[in-house]
Amino acid sequence: MWFTRSVEDVLQQFNVNPAIGLSEAEAKQRLATYGPNRLKGKKKKSILELFVAQLQDWLIYVLFAAVLITLFMGEYIDAIIILVVIILNAVLGVAQEIKAGNAIEALQKIASPKALVRRDGVVKEIDSEVVVPGDVLILDTGRYVAADLRLVETANMQVEESALTGESVPSSKDAGCILNDPQTPLGDRTNAAFMSTLVTYGRGEGIAVATGMQTEVGKIANIIDTETVTATPLELRLDELGKTIGKLAIGICLLIFGVTMWQGRDLAQMFLLSVSLAVASIPEGLAAIVAIVLSIGVTNMSRRNAIIRRLPAVETLGSVNIICSDKTGTLTQNKMTVQKYFTLEGEVAVEREKQNQATETGKLLAKAMILCSDATHENGEGTGDPTEIALLLLGDDLGLDRKAMQANHKRIGEYAFDSERKLMSTLVEEEGELTVYTKGAIDNLLRIATHVLENGRPVPLTDHHKKQFSEITDHMSDEALRTLGIAYRPVDAVIDAAEMEKDLILLGLVGMIDPPRLEVKSSVELAKCAGITSVMITGDHKHTAFAIAHMLGIAETIDQAITGQEIDELNEAEFAAKINDYRVYARVSPEHKVKIVRTLKAHGNIVSMTGDGVNDAPSLNAADIGVAMGITGTDVAKGASDMILTDDNFATIVSAIEQGRNIYNNIKKAVIFLLTCNLGEVIAMFITLLLGWEAPLIATQLLWINLMTDSLPAIALGMDTGDPDVMKEKPRDPKESFFANGAGGRAIAGGILIGGLTIFAFWYGYYEHGYTPFDKNVPAEVLKNARTLAFMTLVACQLYYALAMRNAVKSIFQVGLFSNLYLIGAIALGLLLQLVIIGVPFTQQAFNLHMLDRNGWLMVLVLGVVPLLLNELYKLYLRLRQA
Repeated sequence: MWFTRSVEDVLQQFNVNPAIGLSEAEAKQRLATYGPNRLKGKKKKSILELFVAQLQDWLIYVLFAAVLITLFMGEYIDAIIILVVIILNAVLGVAQEIKAGNAIEALQKIASPKALVRRDGVVKEIDSEVVVPGDVLILDTGRYVAADLRLVETANMQVEESALTGESVPSSKDAGCILNDPQTPLGDRTNAAFMSTLVTYGRGEGIAVATGMQTEVGKIANIIDTETVTATPLELRLDELGKTIGKLAIGICLLIFGVTMWQGRDLAQMFLLSVSLAVASIPEGLAAIVAIVLSIGVTNMSRRNAIIRRLPAVETLGSVNIICSDKTGTLTQNKMTVQKYFTLEGEVAVEREKQNQATETGKLLAKAMILCSDATHENGEGTGDPTEIALLLLGDDLGLDRKAMQANHKRIGEYAFDSERKLMSTLVEEEGELTVYTKGAIDNLLRIATHVLENGRPVPLTDHHKKQFSEITDHMSDEALRTLGIAYRPVDAVIDAAEMEKDLILLGLVGMIDPPRLEVKSSVELAKCAGITSVMITGDHKHTAFAIAHMLGIAETIDQAITGQEIDELNEAEFAAKINDYRVYARVSPEHKVKIVRTLKAHGNIVSMTGDGVNDAPSLNAADIGVAMGITGTDVAKGASDMILTDDNFATIVSAIEQGRNIYNNIKKAVIFLLTCNLGEVIAMFITLLLGWEAPLIATQLLWINLMTDSLPAIALGMDTGDPDVMKEKPRDPKESFFANGAGGRAIAGGILIGGLTIFAFWYGYYEHGYTPFDKNVPAEVLKNARTLAFMTLVACQLYYALAMRNAVKSIFQVGLFSNLYLIGAIALGLLLQLVIIGVPFTQQAFNLHMLDRNGWLMVLVLGVVPLLLNELYKLYLRLRQA
């Protein structure tokens, strides 16, 4: 049992030096030996299982019944065609499911937890799956433990282990403790940390002693599959819509069957026709198209730095009207930069990535900042707090050799930072001499320091000195600079933490700023044009927060800023009445964030909230869209979020909203197109049979048309290029009907038009040979000609009509005729397949068609473009009316 052994024994067992860690070569070898550090998931379905699952649908059962009936009737070609349709539908479904599964796996890999490890003497962040036994893991607040560890170093460290022990109170950890009882319960193993638990306070280091299924959580989980596939609200609505339309279609088909039976037609043929019409009229492709469009859209969003963890978030994105954003790293570059420092020698400006001249006092200040830090920065990559990284880079800018300094200085004690003291202290040994370095809030340092460095030597700290430091602090704060003071103290012997922060010698302070991201200002303006209000919520000071917000166009006056303390002074009614007046919330706690989000939602707003820390999880859960930071975000924040930003950029949120709106619009286009086409088929069949005519389309033709329009054109519409003007529209009401803004009327009008043109083409097929559909004893070739005209016209109308569906107001030339090559390709392929069917003797006979004459082709060409032309004229009318 690792917890019963000393740290030295564990290190010897795994043959690892904690100061260096494993080498990359050794880690690779151990990964091959022990396997990936992950729990076994549910076995993936085979392609055969996926294929069989696609056949388990009541519509498919109806088609199988139709196959048996046609075989019994001796219509073998019809039976083969229906079977081909069934198989093609199933193959398309399997392909879509595999594609969606691959997309989800890719997203899971991107969003997987990370682990900080020390390898080859360098601290780096790696995927938790490649952690191996013997790895040295570095733990900090808000990070999930990536493997079972024997702790080798702890500093005020606490771990929340309720997932394993059921204890809601975090467990304190002590690396130096050795437990003698091998039966010690998990909750009492104070020198160990376990996979999937969460560090809630302090920091530590540990050696990985077990990974994957060998961990404690692995032992109690034979199969863990935390990701369950659930239908989104949109998919559920469309599924219900499909069922409703299906019931109506079946009702119409039963009516048709009843009417044709009363008319004395061939019952077997009419039954097959009715079944085929029912299948053709039910948009069973809705759910599949929504799934594939969502998966493609989400994958594309991930390429643009927005990982959607929950598909319903895509729908909600289109309705967001308030973005609550953290300041640091999201609105700013998350690259704290020291712009100036101050000692009693004066204020000195610092230019980043340039060699700056510095006095000995300035270099001592930078040295103290470096040695009182837990951050690292190597080869352009840093770990730790951005403020501390900025202080390391200050040393680089002042010409200090950090590597040599860290090699010659050994930390032998520390007093970790906490929010009450707002200080951090380290005890460092250099060539036998001991020095305490303390950094933190300048106000706190002024209270505990007794001396100040002046002209290279310590002198007593006077009120005049304190006034100088207070004035320069206020001056820097007015420039939106964050200030941080530093002090030191030589000591003769090792002292405990409580003694470190006494009799300090004040060195000076630095002024830092996290500059605004250059692209954020334009994104804030774009969001404003889209009816979206941007709000800053930060723990920073009020004036600093407002200064950044004002630069970015989020706030106009200081009256639009409020602090957490000021929120507490308002009762709920007063706060609710004033909340729309505020654009900046400063010095807020996690409770304040939740209160802000809930109050905004109570006003009917759809709220997006960003966060990166453990304490942000409640507000991320409370928001309609919780957005976690992918770079600086803790694992718990990512776990509570709906979306993860891989670049921690506010502009990405606005971009994701734009993409979310376009994805929803694309789904809507595809659905309205499907309903329009299916309605046209039903109308053409219902009206002609009601009039006592022959059916304008036979069963196999209906099934073919259904396969054509329910697949490639609809999916291509779902993959349409985004409308560049979508952010000029107001946010969509989440309760808005799917057929709002005239979409329902367009579907009905389009269906009636396509159905009417199909009926006219059927009539013309009789007319050009001197007959009418009302005539009896019409030659078979005339009927075949009429059906061929109806068949070709219906498909042409639907394919060309897809072009008109790309935008409800803009013409096809405004959106770009060739800007959606998928749709152009789908239309071209559809027309080519139609020519193949009518031109190849075998398929011509199978579908009961014949080659059209010149007039017939002219009629198909003219009638096919009528829906597109009329739709374009209607859109022209709408544009003129809006002008």
